[in-house]
Amino acid sequence: MPTPIALTIAGSDSSGGAGIQADLKTFSALGVYGASAIVALTAQNTTGVTAIHDAPPDFITAQIDAVMEDLAVGAVKIGMVSRAESIAAIADALIRHKAPNVVVDPVMVASSGARLLSEDAVAALKERLLPLALVLTPNLPEAAVLLGEETAGDEAGMEAQARALKALGPKAVLVKGGHAGGPESVDMLVGPDGAVTRLASPRHDSRNTHGTGCTLSSAIAAGLAKGAPLDRAIAEAKAYVAEAIAAADRLGVGHGHGPVHHFHRWWDAG
Repeated sequence: MPTPIALTIAGSDSSGGAGIQADLKTFSALGVYGASAIVALTAQNTTGVTAIHDAPPDFITAQIDAVMEDLAVGAVKIGMVSRAESIAAIADALIRHKAPNVVVDPVMVASSGARLLSEDAVAALKERLLPLALVLTPNLPEAAVLLGEETAGDEAGMEAQARALKALGPKAVLVKGGHAGGPESVDMLVGPDGAVTRLASPRHDSRNTHGTGCTLSSAIAAGLAKGAPLDRAIAEAKAYVAEAIAAADRLGVGHGHGPVHHFHRWWDAG
């Protein structure tokens, strides 16, 4: 039986809670072999990022080529890519290799609210990567930045922004409501057929949520790599992330916002 394989194209988090490291942990936790193409190195921990070193676009291309020419990749997850040149290199490689099941997590806004992408990188993301995506997974601030609008304040606004983003090219859009308030964390999915699905899970009171978005998008990619239809891959990914957040306080990692517990189903609960 073929081994399910997923490729993550993203930045490295030296503290292990987000980015490439979170993606590979998620793939492993969900029974998928993970490969990676590193777009940037970061020096960071649970309290913040102190340095970023971008990989040259031709080296990003070389990594993707090496993986795609040898491994039977069933899904691709794309995380933060901060330079327009890197976005172009990734898009060209995905098209050349006919990459399947592309999940785009547009990491564009820091938890502080600061913009992470320049205007030309945002434009390149919209023009080059969104049309290649099976599903786009922005949070509320990222959806607003992509559309040049105010952050959605309710579920009707989330649905409207998801539909507007779908018009930019992705086959489906999942707008994540983790930044909103209330007892539930509600996401709105506009599927390939235009149908809307409301996905809700209990909101867990934990400060250890570092890497949540990376983990969700890579969990979706893992499900797709295993052959699940998109709606099931998203539902199962959301359940996995909710469990990982609920178990996050069992970890004692760092002095800031610690990571979610990727291996909560296996590690000793005590």
